[in-house]
Amino acid sequence: MPFFRRAKPGFYPRFCSLFPVFFALPFFPLHAQEVLRGEVQIPLEQARGFTVEETRSLNIDEARARALEEAARYYGAMIYGWSFHYEIGERARNIEEHLELVPLGAIAAEDPRLESTNLQVKDFKLYLWSDYRLSGDQQYRLSKWKTGTIRSVQGYGHGSLENKYAALEDAARAALRSMLRGGERNRPKEASGYISLRTFPRYWLDQGQWMAAGRFLVEIQEIIPFAAY
Repeated sequence: MPFFRRAKPGFYPRFCSLFPVFFALPFFPLHAQEVLRGEVQIPLEQARGFTVEETRSLNIDEARARALEEAARYYGAMIYGWSFHYEIGERARNIEEHLELVPLGAIAAEDPRLESTNLQVKDFKLYLWSDYRLSGDQQYRLSKWKTGTIRSVQGYGHGSLENKYAALEDAARAALRSMLRGGERNRPKEASGYISLRTFPRYWLDQGQWMAAGRFLVEIQEIIPFAAY
């Protein structure tokens, strides 16, 4: 008996009519590349950097370069985050408060996946929007900040005019302190784990110092209560 049998009348045309529809379907990639976006504001007059005070004004190219450096730092903090060890402190027991943050990765301002998408100068400030296209490994790292026992917290911090980034670190400290003191039965003495930026922080100047508001994602690995001592 032959393997193929004669098709019934009318079958072949109806079958073939499906092919144009099938091949007209759009093709979607299995893993689309994820893109992060954020805005950075750089004062053009008496601008100050992260660690060194500057009294001169910046031109547009200098401000744009600084904005990309700042954006790269935030994208790194969102994707990789920091490991932390936090001693909460207790005035009554003369225990000082101390937070140690160790970056788990960084992104260079020259990274080809980082690009500025919109630039505007207004009220003596440069406003720069940027995009960062994540690699496959970075997408995986970022997804880990959305699973398990991750908690979302917010904090406000301050820092000197000579160190803008210190205001963000202080905001992370305040967020951890609020979370630990409000969510633990036993008063915690110290804690360790991982923390990352959820979005770009917001800065403003107040009484001669930088103020920062930041949203963070936190994973606690260990908590040591005062009861253990």
